[in-house]
Amino acid sequence: MASVGRSVNFRNWLRATEQRPRTAVRPRRDSQIPGVLVHGELRVVYQPIVRMADGSVFAYEALVRSTARLYDGPEALFREATDARCVGALGRAIREMAIAGCQHCPLFLNVHPHEFADGWLVQPDDPVFTHEFPIYLEITESVPLSHFTLCQSTLEEVRAKGIRLAIDDLGAGYSNLKYISELEPDVVKLDRGLVHGIADSPRRRTLVQGMVRLCRDLGAQVVAEGIEHAEDLAILRDVGVDYGQGFLLARPSDPPPEIHWPF
Repeated sequence: MASVGRSVNFRNWLRATEQRPRTAVRPRRDSQIPGVLVHGELRVVYQPIVRMADGSVFAYEALVRSTARLYDGPEALFREATDARCVGALGRAIREMAIAGCQHCPLFLNVHPHEFADGWLVQPDDPVFTHEFPIYLEITESVPLSHFTLCQSTLEEVRAKGIRLAIDDLGAGYSNLKYISELEPDVVKLDRGLVHGIADSPRRRTLVQGMVRLCRDLGAQVVAEGIEHAEDLAILRDVGVDYGQGFLLARPSDPPPEIHWPF
């Protein structure tokens, strides 16, 4: 597992909070988040994103995990960080860990919506600007588009520096196709609710095929998430999905895992 000593330490995180951007809100020090970092209770695992054409690795998605009993998943971890007003610093620490643990491949890094307003991502020493391979910042489609519209300048600035954008969970939440037209992502990830069991649903196959065609026409490549069955993988490949991700191909782990390609 990725150790906190190898990739990030509490002194670095604390220094980041002291050197926070002027636009960032001052962190609350009564949060449990610093303790999670200093005691090594935060780690990153990786899941491959696989080319449908040949089963090779296109990139890895970095996923944060906490072994602290206080947090039963990333959502709880970021709820605490939001309440403590330290989402920006936590996000930076996670990016540092993720990049240190996978230096040989493009990476997808999840970004909490509040990070766009905190000013951390545009700092020139952010870890995303040190990686030798492409970085895709992944934001969820289930957050209202109006939130990202307010942070458009941050998105434009980081993309001007070579960072790419991925929209997650298309087909869930608000299902607002304006995300694709206005944010102009490089990659769109289909929600697992559309993917799971697609082999048994001709109507869903038609829907996904249309979504793939639309994304392609708008200049975005498509990832299908949550693939668990070879039959679904075959259908997704047939309808033109560019990349696949899911337990069928590999479970998240550290170090980045090898792929099980069933064909």
